[in-house]
Amino acid sequence: MTDTSIRDRNGLTEQQFLQTYNVSIYERPSVTVDMLIFTVMNKEQENYRKLPEKNLQLLMIKRGEHPFIGQWALPGGFVSVHESMDEAARRELMSETNIEDIYMEQLYTWGDVERDPRTRVISCSYMALIDRTSLEVKAGDDADDASWFDVTQSVYQEKKTMLPLGYEIERLILINLRNETEILSATIKVSETVIGKARKLTREVIHSQGIAFDHAKMIQYAIERLRNKIEYTEIIFNLVPPLFTLSGLQQVYEVILGKELLAAAFRRKIADMVAETNEYTKDAGHRPSKLYRYTPKHDRI
Repeated sequence: MTDTSIRDRNGLTEQQFLQTYNVSIYERPSVTVDMLIFTVMNKEQENYRKLPEKNLQLLMIKRGEHPFIGQWALPGGFVSVHESMDEAARRELMSETNIEDIYMEQLYTWGDVERDPRTRVISCSYMALIDRTSLEVKAGDDADDASWFDVTQSVYQEKKTMLPLGYEIERLILINLRNETEILSATIKVSETVIGKARKLTREVIHSQGIAFDHAKMIQYAIERLRNKIEYTEIIFNLVPPLFTLSGLQQVYEVILGKELLAAAFRRKIADMVAETNEYTKDAGHRPSKLYRYTPKHDRI
């Protein structure tokens, strides 16, 4: 516990210092939270006998006010002085999706000086993973529309340069978002410089079409984080319903990782995480498949 009787160089106790402290000494930037809300949905297809493929989707909000009016942004808002970052993120999640108590994690803090044309704004991004089977999305007060976009990410150029004491890798990454009526895109340059034991990583928006602020960088980072985390955690089960098929679960892994997996190796990987049920799928035109459920670690033998 701090001894509040100790006096500083001006002879003030902590209580006296706080009573006379001038909060205007330093400029105070605004703080926001931005939510990357991911889900996985089946693609629409004409052949109902074929097992449906899946898409990774991201919730976006169409801005109804300046700046970037008419462009699409991540749902989010300003943090009040009376709430924590996590409280603000949960509030925004509830206001935009009408759900709570789901998986959510803090991703990164974005603080480039001119990232918001209104004023100095620092943003903390959060990632939420949801099963969308019973979710109704609504737009906030300052938005014209809310929509789920299919989202893909791919590296289309990579260059490695050797340096005297290390190397630099520069990647150009294409982000595409598509809904029923619009296509959004962005190119992100990710530069990684390694000098000895020091590592520096930067992201820059080279091109952005229809995506507001620097949110394309947040999207690229979140997809990268999601791909990494499903390899060594069990967060992927937040994207599937309580009962699922093994082939459906494998498709969720594949759509996030952007590659196909060998069925036998995949089933060995997730064997301890799932348990059989006595239920089967009842989709018309499809052969019934056994349904499984997620088994939390504390329930495993």
